[in-house]
Amino acid sequence: TQIVQLSRLQGEPVSNAEQVLVDDIVGLALDRSRQLAEQRHVNLTRGGEGGLVVRGKREQLVTALVNLVHNAITYSDEKARVVVTTRTVDEGGDRRVSIAVTDNGIGIGPDDTKRIFERFYRVDYARSRQTGGTGLGLSIVAEIVEGHGGEVAVWSKLGSGSTFTMTLPAAADEEEEV
Repeated sequence: TQIVQLSRLQGEPVSNAEQVLVDDIVGLALDRSRQLAEQRHVNLTRGGEGGLVVRGKREQLVTALVNLVHNAITYSDEKARVVVTTRTVDEGGDRRVSIAVTDNGIGIGPDDTKRIFERFYRVDYARSRQTGGTGLGLSIVAEIVEGHGGEVAVWSKLGSGSTFTMTLPAAADEEEEV
C-alpha cells in the first residue's frame, strides 16, 4: 500500500488545501501510533506550542507524521520515549511551523542520513525485515512535505537517537491581513 500511496502523491498538487490545525495532526498521529507504542513499551509525549495552523491536506499530513512516529518507535528500544514537539519558526519574516519527532533510539550514522529520504533505502536491514518495513516511509514523508511547500530534515547521532523535523508554511493569519 505504500507504493500505491507514493504513486498517488507524485505530481499531485495540494489544491483544495484547507486550514489544518497542527494540534489535530499531532493528536491523530499519536492516536494511530499508540498501539505500536504500547506493544514496544514506548512512551509517547507531545509538547510545544498549541493553536498553530498550516494549509494543506490534513490526511496527508497525518500520514507523514504517523510515518515519522512509527519509525521513532520502531528504531527505539523498549521503554524509550518519543516526543512530538510543535513550534513557530520565523525565517526572514516568513512564518513556518515546525513539527519535530525526537527519539532516544539507535540513531543514524552520517552516511545514512544523506540518503535516508531515498526510496527503498534502509539503514538497518535486519530491523526493517523484522518489522516489515518497505523503505518507503521516509520518501512518502518527503513527498508530502515538499508537496506542501515545506522541508523535512534529520538530525541524528549513533547511539543517541534522532530528530526528524517537518517544516511547513504557516497558514496566513486572517487578522494580520486586515
